[in-house]
Amino acid sequence: MALLFSLILAICTRPGFLASPSGVRLVGGLHRCEGRVEVEQKGQWGTVCDDGWDIKDVAVVCRELGCGAASGTPSGILYEPPAEKEQKVLIQSVSCTGTEDTLAQCEQEEVYDCSHDEDAGASCENPESSFSPVPEGVRLADGPGHCKGRVEVKHQNQWYTVCQTGWSLRAAKVVCRQLGCGRAVLTQKRCNKHAYGRKPIWLSQMSCSGREATLQDCPSGPWGKNTCNHDEDTWVECEDPFDLRLVGGDNLCCGRLEVLHKGVWGSVCDDNWGEKEDQVVCKQLGCGKSLSPSFRNRKCYGPGVGRIWLDNVRCSGEEQSLEQCQHRFWGFHDCTHQEDVAVFCSG
Repeated sequence: MALLFSLILAICTRPGFLASPSGVRLVGGLHRCEGRVEVEQKGQWGTVCDDGWDIKDVAVVCRELGCGAASGTPSGILYEPPAEKEQKVLIQSVSCTGTEDTLAQCEQEEVYDCSHDEDAGASCENPESSFSPVPEGVRLADGPGHCKGRVEVKHQNQWYTVCQTGWSLRAAKVVCRQLGCGRAVLTQKRCNKHAYGRKPIWLSQMSCSGREATLQDCPSGPWGKNTCNHDEDTWVECEDPFDLRLVGGDNLCCGRLEVLHKGVWGSVCDDNWGEKEDQVVCKQLGCGKSLSPSFRNRKCYGPGVGRIWLDNVRCSGEEQSLEQCQHRFWGFHDCTHQEDVAVFCSG
């Protein structure tokens, strides 16, 4: 009788069912309900081949893990850290109806031709939070420098792209400020095709006022609620980092003022220049207070050469950087180098 039962079981069961997974997990995602699919067999964790993998299979994984509704079938190779080389791909050609309670109840085959480049991923709504996790950092990727590129945010040591939905120049200003770059000069709501990201998409509906110190301070839409593709990744360009110096003096805290723009040093015209502007320069350089020198002393360093970058600068005195003060467009002026600004600080 026992022999007959074994024969019936062997005939009626697909090969993969004899080693059905005893557990499932999602690895490398923003939360426990998103990531690379891994299953446990005989005490060992391995990945799942994405042959035939679809939203019905993801729905079963989401149900088994107690997550929300299935929201996507991302590639498992997007999630970091990647599967280890010695880790096996345990099952292939999973076929669920979408009504099963566990992945073990779905039809599946033993692996015959699959590598980790074909690892399956799953994305479910996260029932534990109606809002997106807070990103840990931001960068501009695949641009000509760290101040131009595709917007990416970091969470749990993984980088994600940002969907253009809800993005604005105000959000771009926050990114530029956070990265220590100059002013935001461009934000494209769609990247050029060569700059499409391959990372998972973070979220949409970033709502910044433009005054936030970091992108993390901006409200955003809930995770898993966007329907974005990578052709909607956001691209931002900022001016190069703003810098200034005092030249020709006895120390770094006095001299003719020069500012750096587009990699070139140039002087500042003294139209409307006064004590408040001096205060901002001294503060930015860490040089103490302004000594408000006489007109004669201001001219003792002689005229500069080359570009005159700024004119009609107006500060309140509360700014942390001269860049935050009002001024005419870079390079627009009606001055000569006889009107170059000099600054004396107590530092």
